[in-house]
Amino acid sequence: MLRKLLTEATDFIDHPDFHRRGAEKALFGSVAMPTGLRSTEFVKAEPVVIPPASGGSAIPTLTADQERKLFLRMNYARLRVQRILEAEIGKRLTAQATRRLLAWHRRVLGLRAEIVRTNMPLVLAMAKRTRLNSIDFNELISEGNMALLRAVDKFDCGRGFKFSTYSCRAILKSFSRVAMRASRYRGRFPAEFDPALEPDKYIEQKREETEDDCVDELKSILVKNLADLSDVEQTVIRERFALVPGGPDLSPPKTLEQVGSIIGVTKERVRQIQNKALRKIRAALEDNYLAA
Repeated sequence: MLRKLLTEATDFIDHPDFHRRGAEKALFGSVAMPTGLRSTEFVKAEPVVIPPASGGSAIPTLTADQERKLFLRMNYARLRVQRILEAEIGKRLTAQATRRLLAWHRRVLGLRAEIVRTNMPLVLAMAKRTRLNSIDFNELISEGNMALLRAVDKFDCGRGFKFSTYSCRAILKSFSRVAMRASRYRGRFPAEFDPALEPDKYIEQKREETEDDCVDELKSILVKNLADLSDVEQTVIRERFALVPGGPDLSPPKTLEQVGSIIGVTKERVRQIQNKALRKIRAALEDNYLAA
């Protein structure tokens, strides 16, 4: 927390009440006092009286005065954090200044959490009103909560408006950004991403199975001579492609020249015999295996 305070800028929304004499006591009911000699927390301030929730809701609704007081307290605490940091610029933080810095920041976090908690129903209400069926409802809620947090940090209660007036517009704007982002994504990826289908090798496995079936069928054609091949043509095909009907393919394929030396012809003649035999085999495959 201290590292974050020392490296990131601390913003606050200023108000005339902060610069009046006794501003701290007027806002919190008393001057901030640590809970112990080495404590980094203050004694709890006078609570903002919040009425109990009504209408079956577990979260109470703030009045304009209660809301204004919470925002003034939060921004005043941020002001005190900034003052401590400005007073210690170029110096080494003393233990006392560090404890007060952390105590004021803890007060900021507590007040911010209270404001967010009492306004979270706004996000749910806006999400239900927004008709974005193509976007997951939980994603809308998540974006709306982030927009609510940003709105709490930027809201100026000194302008006299309710926080809901400001935050609802911010939440709806975040929903529109989600919709635009989703439309751009679907423009590039029309189908939904399914992790179960990502590593699928069905097409590759199907192709390998088809190749194996074709090889088996080719061996069957050679054994039964369904392509009406001559003895020379069968020898050429068997030696050129290392096809041993009914047995394992152990010998490597032979070159045209090697096959020519076996049957006693030139390699060009072997090529002619091979092409003629392949045409016969292709016709037999189309009539039998591929047609089926």
